[in-house]
Amino acid sequence: MREIDLALYADVLAGEAASLAARIERERGKLRQAAVEHAARRELPGRVVERLAELGLLATRGDGERLAELEESLDALEALQAWVEAALSRVAA
Repeated sequence: MREIDLALYADVLAGEAASLAARIERERGKLRQAAVEHAARRELPGRVVERLAELGLLATRGDGERLAELEESLDALEALQAWVEAALSRVAA
């Protein structure tokens, strides 16, 4: 393998990792927001909750299973990144 090919691939992987990390943070944010909305539904008066629902509020749905899948994907991608970096170090030496 050529050093330049490995370096370019490492850059592509870094972009993918950043994208996955952003998706993970969005999903975590949805889960946190859904938890807040769930608590609000329990504590606010029923009429207030109904009105908020009519406005499309208190409707956030987080997906813990999706979050786990994204985290597993990022772990796999990081393993590939480590392999590429090690290969790059061997070629550059």
